[in-house]
Amino acid sequence: MKKVYVGMSGGVDSSLTAALLVEAGYDVTGVYMKNWSKNLPGMNCPWARDLADAKRVAVKLGIDFKVFDFEKEYKDRVVDYMINEYKAGRTPNPDIMCNQEVKFNLFLETALKDGADLIATGHYAKTKNGKLYLAEDTLKDQTYFLYRVTKEALDKTLFPLGEFTKDVVREMAKERGLITASKKDSQGICFVGEVGIREFLGNYVEPSLGDIVDKKTGKVLGKHDGAIFYTLGQRHGLDIGGGLPYYVSSKDMKKNIIYVTTNLNDDVFWKKEIEFNHLHQIDKESPFINNKEYYVRVRHRAPLVKATFKQEDGKKLLIMDSPERAVMAGQSVVIYDDKECLGGGIVV
Repeated sequence: MKKVYVGMSGGVDSSLTAALLVEAGYDVTGVYMKNWSKNLPGMNCPWARDLADAKRVAVKLGIDFKVFDFEKEYKDRVVDYMINEYKAGRTPNPDIMCNQEVKFNLFLETALKDGADLIATGHYAKTKNGKLYLAEDTLKDQTYFLYRVTKEALDKTLFPLGEFTKDVVREMAKERGLITASKKDSQGICFVGEVGIREFLGNYVEPSLGDIVDKKTGKVLGKHDGAIFYTLGQRHGLDIGGGLPYYVSSKDMKKNIIYVTTNLNDDVFWKKEIEFNHLHQIDKESPFINNKEYYVRVRHRAPLVKATFKQEDGKKLLIMDSPERAVMAGQSVVIYDDKECLGGGIVV
């Protein structure tokens, strides 16, 4: 009987994952990853409640339960990375880094050393023979967040929910009497709770007043509290009254200036050629083929669109069939071949 350590967050997805693996005959141990417990002003971290829910599910299922404390590593590898990227004017994705550094690195290594044969999580994805595939539920599919996981890690990972839709998952959890069946999904930063990026950054970055400048006229239209808090294409939070809505078109991080425009057709918002670096291939023995057409996703839940991979003059490029809106430096672009997620990189 193979021993599986299931990452249990206290939510419905990981709860049902554990239940299904018990029913499939695995020797299951539930593991809560304690990655963040710090309360921030006006924001109470829900870790204690989530831990209690995970424990209650483990008791219901009659499985062993452990807590792995990765709080220091999470701060060093995920939180600090995120803050530094925003300070540099880029838009990182902490969930991708969390998967790369914590769930499919630290958790996997610790579980294997502790006697596990495999790990499992409640991600909506499929894996077979070290390859990563789209989930049946296209709205919940999480392969975008998993593209930096290695083939070696996937060989040791189970994704039992890849075959189901979210509605079915909740119904199956309800049928099994799991207390998390109706629990609301977390919408905040990975492992930090119901916290938005802006609110989180505000606890680590001092506000710094700067000008909001009309890109076309050069006129100062207002003030902002820090260029770090704004992203390309953003409309809300500018507090510029009157007339057509303004959108962030660019930022000067050194001068702390935000440039805005009312023209959504401005070339700055649309990219047909995307340059990226930090290329990650899930299967290193199957490199991307120059001038081959693939499918690409530029953000979570964005549609898969056709693009041609090019590598020339030391640059890695994706030539999109049609321009993509608001593709920002620091975000990830993920590459697919039909339903297989091959890897991807970070936009320059």
